Amino acid sequence: MRLFSRPWIRIAATSLALTLAAVGISPAASAANPPDLTSGFYTDPDSAPAQWADANPQDGRSDAIRESIAEQPMARWFGGWSGAIGTATGSYAGAAAHHRELPIMVAYNIAGRDSCGGHSGGGAGSASAYNSWIAGFAGGIAARPALVILEPDALGDYDCLSSAQVREREAMLRNAVAQFNAQAPNTWTYLDAGNPGWIDASTMAQRLHSAGLRDAHGFSLNISNFIGTASNTAYGNAINAELRSRFGYSKPFVIDTSRNGVGAANTPWCNPAGQKLGATSRYGGGAEMLLWIKTPGQSDGDCGVGLGSTAGQFLPEAAYKMIFGH
Repeated sequence: MRLFSRPWIRIAATSLALTLAAVGISPAASAANPPDLTSGFYTDPDSAPAQWADANPQDGRSDAIRESIAEQPMARWFGGWSGAIGTATGSYAGAAAHHRELPIMVAYNIAGRDSCGGHSGGGAGSASAYNSWIAGFAGGIAARPALVILEPDALGDYDCLSSAQVREREAMLRNAVAQFNAQAPNTWTYLDAGNPGWIDASTMAQRLHSAGLRDAHGFSLNISNFIGTASNTAYGNAINAELRSRFGYSKPFVIDTSRNGVGAANTPWCNPAGQKLGATSRYGGGAEMLLWIKTPGQSDGDCGVGLGSTAGQFLPEAAYKMIFGH
C-alpha cells in the first residue's frame, strides 16, 4: 500500500508551501519542492519488517506486521553498514524516483556518534572521513527528490563532549548542509533537534543555528522517541520562537510519529513496553510533516523489552505488540 499516490497531493504540497510563507517560515532557498515533484512517500520494499514478513509467512504475526508496518512509508537509515555510500543512496533515491515517490532518508554516521549515550556508538573515524562520506551521500542522490534527516541525536548528545569536539561536530553538520545544497538541489535537509524531554528550546535553537540551520530546510523532532505529537509541536514552535527572536528566521519541522501512539511524555527512551504505532507518514498534522523515521519494532539497544538485542535489530514481538498497543 502506497500512501498519497493521488492527484490531490500536488494541491496539498502547494497549500503547504503557501502556509509556511504566510507564517514567515523560510525553507532553504536553494531547494525545489520535492513533494511537488513526486506523488507520495516511498515505501521501502526491503525494510527490516518487510524482510521478516517475507521470511516468515507462516508466522501468526506476519500479516499484521506486513500490513500495519512493512507497507507503510518509513525512512531508510544509512551509515557505515551501507557500503559505498554514493552507490547506496543513488540506488535508493533512484528506486523511489522510478515510482515518482519521495524517499525519506537518514544520514547516521557522524564521527563520535552517540558518544554520550553509547547504545549506538560508532560513526566515521574522523571529521575528514565523515565529510567525504556525506559528500558521497549527497552526490548519490543528485537531482532526485528526497528528504534527508541529518544525524539523529547529534545536537542533543553534548554532555560528554569538550568544547573543541562540539565545534568540530557543528562544523561537520554545516558542511553536510552545504553538500546537499550544492549537490542535491531537490533534497530537503533537516537537522535533528532531539525531543521536548531532552534539551530546552533556547539551548537547542542556539545549537541548530551554530550547526547551519539557516541554510537547511528545517529540523526534525522525536526521532526514535515516544513523546506525543502535540508536545513535539509545542517544542518545535518554541524553538522557532527562539530562532526568530535571536537570529531573525524560523524553519519548518517534521516529527517522528512511528512509535508515539501512546504519547506519554515521561516514557523511558530505550525499548519501553506498552507503546503503540503513531500517525503514518503524511503532510501536516501539526508540523510540516509527520514521518515514520524510526522503524517500529527495531531495537534501541540492549535494554527494556529489547534486553539481549543490539541497536537496530528487528524484534517481531515488539513490533506486533506495538500494532495493538500492549
